[in-house]
Amino acid sequence: MEHSYVLAIEKLLNVEVPERAQYLRVLFAELTRICNHMLNLGSHVMDVGAMTPNLWMFEIREDCLNFFERASGARMHAAWFRPGGVHQDVPEKLLVDIGQWLDTRLPELFEDAMSLVVDNRIFKQRNVDIATVSKEDAVKWGFSGPMIRGSGIAWDIRKAQPYDVYDRMEFDVPVGTSGDCYDRFMVRVEEVRQSARIMKQCLRDMPSGPVASTDRKVSPPKRAEMKASMEALIHHFKLYTEGFHVPAGEVYVATESPKGEFGVYLVSDGSNKPYRCKIRPTAFSHLQAMDFMCKGHMLPDVTAIIGAIDVVFGECDR
Repeated sequence: MEHSYVLAIEKLLNVEVPERAQYLRVLFAELTRICNHMLNLGSHVMDVGAMTPNLWMFEIREDCLNFFERASGARMHAAWFRPGGVHQDVPEKLLVDIGQWLDTRLPELFEDAMSLVVDNRIFKQRNVDIATVSKEDAVKWGFSGPMIRGSGIAWDIRKAQPYDVYDRMEFDVPVGTSGDCYDRFMVRVEEVRQSARIMKQCLRDMPSGPVASTDRKVSPPKRAEMKASMEALIHHFKLYTEGFHVPAGEVYVATESPKGEFGVYLVSDGSNKPYRCKIRPTAFSHLQAMDFMCKGHMLPDVTAIIGAIDVVFGECDR
């Protein structure tokens, strides 16, 4: 959520984001995608009867959360993306460790876990030809992310409407052929590999430099700067007591979140608080298709269908 919201504010503010901050955002956005898919893929596998792959994928997820903690101090809900860049730079040792993890531990654990699943007869019986959704129906139901790509439509906001430095990244958009639960599962499996590919490019091309805007009306000054400049002290005081004033206007910004299109519609009246903020979550449009997807199937198939949707009920509760 914070990625879309920050991009929406930056669009209204027309603020310039340093290049290093954009690379860091993409790096951690893809780490978030891997973290999300580990939970989803592991839970999906466990829900239809297997146990071991889920335990291995939780080890990978734990690695991801440790990286988040080293960057921001928080394992989840880091609030590290900020208007104008990111809150603070990361230690170089963290980038080195992420690179080693991408080359060794991630592929070893992940590929071992998938080798137990993707060609498993029981797993395929529980997912192949279950909740088949055609391209036309996927569009009609407002699918996005792995849900629409599983039905054979190569729609990815990172490619179609790139933000940050996604336009500089080389990666493939995996698509399914049948639009069933198995295809949706396999799309996420390949997305993990593509996310690792993007992260390696970020580490390879990561520039040096600042990680936040130098506009002190948007990004707070450093403590050392405050001690030497009265203007910096004033900016700091006003930012943390009033916040920043966003020019009047409206904007809709969507990012390719791990579960699909996550959009933020923001309306500003020129004050320091949004006049209106409408969140377009991912699973809300996917969950509405449950009745349609479950028709003709057995009750135990519902677990596979929910697993393939990757739903978070908290964002659907209205």
